[in-house]
Amino acid sequence: MVGIVERLVPDELWALFQRVVPEAPSRPQGGGRRRYGDREVLAAIVFVATSGCTWQQLPSASFGPSGATAHRRFSEWSKARVWARLHRLVLDELGARGELDWSRCAIDSVNMRALKGDLTGPNPVDRGTYGSKIHLITERTGLPVSVGISGANLHDSQALIPLVKGIPPIRSRRGRRRRKPAKLHADKGYDYVHLRRWLRERGITHRIARKGVEPSQRLGRHRWTVERTMAWLAGFRRLHRRYEHKADHFFAFTSIACTLICYRRLTK
Repeated sequence: MVGIVERLVPDELWALFQRVVPEAPSRPQGGGRRRYGDREVLAAIVFVATSGCTWQQLPSASFGPSGATAHRRFSEWSKARVWARLHRLVLDELGARGELDWSRCAIDSVNMRALKGDLTGPNPVDRGTYGSKIHLITERTGLPVSVGISGANLHDSQALIPLVKGIPPIRSRRGRRRRKPAKLHADKGYDYVHLRRWLRERGITHRIARKGVEPSQRLGRHRWTVERTMAWLAGFRRLHRRYEHKADHFFAFTSIACTLICYRRLTK
């Protein structure tokens, strides 16, 4: 019978995680409390990300570590950029198997309400309530290859260049690593001359809807994949509303969600 730890952190995911997690600090002087295993703590963090429970509500009887212990390790790993490295490692595995389609990518964002903290701002489409945005670039089938966060008052167009630059060099089945799409689809929020020029200079064909010219339904034939990815993100209840004051903690949960979305494709 598979336990909750093995169900939340399967063997293949655990093997990948061991390649990016830093070694536990040593205690030459001895003493101190027993350090819980990384796999149990990772399972607890995944449970928080998917269920949306608070750290205090974490059922320690099922995992071993308490909510305070899991949160402390989560902070340590977030500071060490473990989650972004794990996401990239899963993308590398997908790329090596030929599971990533770079022929047509899409960019979009989603808003959520937030407590005041780093990278938050008044949402102009939600009566000025404080919120944050998740920005995504997905490959043709909807797998997230680049992710970022910002305040809700940041215009979508300002995220395009950082997101494209943020695509890591990902392995391919043949040839060199790849880090840019052949085409990039975007809605009218990205309809700016300087963005079109910037994409052309980098050899990326742009498919950006033009304001007052093209109906949004026409672009939707290719952008529905990124919208479906946003729905997949909504399945991680910790992202329904931003509770983290620290931007790197919120980005960590976003990276965990993107990693698990990609990992599901890896195990199909």
